[in-house]
Amino acid sequence: MKVLVVTGASGGHIFPALSFIDTLKSEHKDSDILLVLPKKSIKTKVVPDICALKFISVANIRFSFGLKNLNAILNLIKGFLESFILLLEFKPDIVAGFGSLNSVPLVLLAWLLRIKTLIHEQNVIPGRANSLLSRFSDRVAISFEQTKGYLAVSRDRLVLTGNPIRKELEKIDKQEALNFFGFEENLFTILVMGGSQGSQKIDEYFMNAISAVADKLKLQVIHLAGTKDLETLNKSYKALKIKSRLFTFLDKMQYAYSIADLAITRAGATTIQELIAFSIPAIIVPYPFAYEHQGANAAVLEREGCCIVIDGAKLGPGILKQEIEAFLKDPKKLDGMRLKYSKFLKNNASEALVNTAFSLATS
Repeated sequence: MKVLVVTGASGGHIFPALSFIDTLKSEHKDSDILLVLPKKSIKTKVVPDICALKFISVANIRFSFGLKNLNAILNLIKGFLESFILLLEFKPDIVAGFGSLNSVPLVLLAWLLRIKTLIHEQNVIPGRANSLLSRFSDRVAISFEQTKGYLAVSRDRLVLTGNPIRKELEKIDKQEALNFFGFEENLFTILVMGGSQGSQKIDEYFMNAISAVADKLKLQVIHLAGTKDLETLNKSYKALKIKSRLFTFLDKMQYAYSIADLAITRAGATTIQELIAFSIPAIIVPYPFAYEHQGANAAVLEREGCCIVIDGAKLGPGILKQEIEAFLKDPKKLDGMRLKYSKFLKNNASEALVNTAFSLATS
């Protein structure tokens, strides 16, 4: 089977694609796989050494006049030409798209050339690219049941797979994970994540909140933050005498997830799936500039009682302090939230996607 996988450069798109490729390679060793990324990925850390790689031109087009927009249109046309050549040269049995504008040329051209197509949507509310491509794809894989209401697609073309996460994200023995961070078993562990670039607002309010918590010395914190905030945060933790470990990026997130009593985080699709996989109670602050998407993602957990959602406009140290103290005083509340994760689909999403792709390509 020859499989062409196309995705954008952001972690929310590329991590599910890489997980899909890993599973495909392991279950169908004779598969020939080509991964296609936007050209801007060449200069970033997301370019993986996992299979054959190609890059195509892509740019965001805006509904406005100007030289910048003209260049974007020309780049998109160039991307269609590059995609057409790739399809003719590689001759895939199936094209699997994982969202973003980068997927549009290849999936549309594959449809025109009668090549089987599969797209995967990570969020509850589909992005613009997948909303368009869903009309032309043979199968549309979704991560949440609620997504069905946002797509004008016949039910026989929809398949609920869940959102693939990295294969290494498996539960670690608690003591091993505590040793990894140099943490203590009897302390309350908070995992703070502000998204891929960190969040200065979450960092600031969180530090103000825990500085006012009466039992702050019962806390230990794993904090993922932006590079520019690390020094300030480190000084603050030392001044408060709170045990902490700071990272700009933590490759071994399974260690953090395995000991986190509470997560304070954004609501990206990958983060939501990882919270589900590890059943972690959370305080979620959806990213304001993607509120519709992240708010809908967070609402899925909130409805089941797995998290507390705070609107960024209402976020403040007082609210965070109140919530953290409530959890410290009533640990059973956390146990109840963890149990409510049992309602979520916890299948192997990568395997479900590979099975869908294989049955489609060989039908």
